[in-house]
Amino acid sequence: MPQLDPPSFSPEFITSLQSSRYYIDELGSNNLRGAGFPGLKKRGHNLGSRSWILIDCKGDSKTVELDKFTLMRRCSLPSRDLRLLDPLFIYPSSILGREQAIVVSLEQIRCVITADEVILKNSLDGSVQQYKSELCKRLEMAKDQYDDLPFEFRALELALELTCMSLDAQVKELELEIYPVLDELASSISTLNLERVRRFKGHLLALTQRVQKVCDEIEHLMNDDGDMAEMYLTEKKERRDNLTNSDLSDQNNSSEDIIKSVSKSAPVSPVGSCSGLQKLQRAYSSISSSKHGSFLSSSSGGENIDQLEMLLEAYFVVIDNTLNKLLSLKEYIEDTEDLINIKLGNVQNQLIQFELLLTAATFVATIFAVVTAVFGMNFDDTVFENPSTFNWVLVTSGVFCGMLYMAFLIYFRHKKVLPL
Repeated sequence: MPQLDPPSFSPEFITSLQSSRYYIDELGSNNLRGAGFPGLKKRGHNLGSRSWILIDCKGDSKTVELDKFTLMRRCSLPSRDLRLLDPLFIYPSSILGREQAIVVSLEQIRCVITADEVILKNSLDGSVQQYKSELCKRLEMAKDQYDDLPFEFRALELALELTCMSLDAQVKELELEIYPVLDELASSISTLNLERVRRFKGHLLALTQRVQKVCDEIEHLMNDDGDMAEMYLTEKKERRDNLTNSDLSDQNNSSEDIIKSVSKSAPVSPVGSCSGLQKLQRAYSSISSSKHGSFLSSSSGGENIDQLEMLLEAYFVVIDNTLNKLLSLKEYIEDTEDLINIKLGNVQNQLIQFELLLTAATFVATIFAVVTAVFGMNFDDTVFENPSTFNWVLVTSGVFCGMLYMAFLIYFRHKKVLPL
């Protein structure tokens, strides 16, 4: 088999290849550094610490800096749930029940509620500061008096209360502004009033969507028993603690029984005794884990959710009433628009009627002008010899034109074109 010679390249080709390689390396390094795409950031740059307000069961609050991963580990939440709390994202109102936390995103109030504390997104908004101060005050007052409502439900109730109050206040303010404008528009149609109504209508639609989303979220929770059962964080925590303590005590007792039974049995080799003891411990751990899972499932399945359902139902009535106000306001706007359209249609009909009368008068005047134009020609006729004859021609033409115009009016009235 003949041996192939190595390929030979010209110096120009090698130079161009080196320059291309240098360009590719520079482009790749620039892309890695983010110079080619200034809008992109390195992974992890958006996971910096942010300011949060921690409120415990006693009503004590403090401001801390927590990053996303720390908050995920602390509350056992996935990353997609924390996106609801990010102010950079615009999400509708939602309430999510998880294993160890409740994620609340209601208007400006964005927080994570656990069985022991509330992690509130720190903001200068008045709703956030009001939520913080009101929750601390209620928790401090609850120390001296008995309240059967769990901590997580008290925090959730306050978030719902402030959200419903805020939305209802916005609806009332919109009603006070829009009703006088609609009444003024109904009495006098002007461009300024139409522009104001258009702006208010856009505000009304946006507010209706926000109220509708809160109403749908509460209704969705009320219709799903599983989601409501997930929100009993205090009871689930107590069950986990009780199961852990019972498992530890059972494991200690069983270990003592195993040691006693092994000591009373016949002597065996040390290797065999250790392996038998490990098998017994593994069997007991599997039995205890299965018992733990079955107990949790049965407890959560038979959870009494009447307490949370009554709480949600109370605020569902409030937010539904607010939604009805918005729908009534929307109907009032639509009725005003219908009235304006009717008025504009009436004005348009009047203009058409006036144009019809003017057209008929123009037609009659044209006939009289034709007669005068004919007699204005320069020709000889016996009519011009007697001046009174020409006057009779003019009177006859005028009477004919008047009778023709009256005939037009009678015809229009007969056809109900004009309300004469």
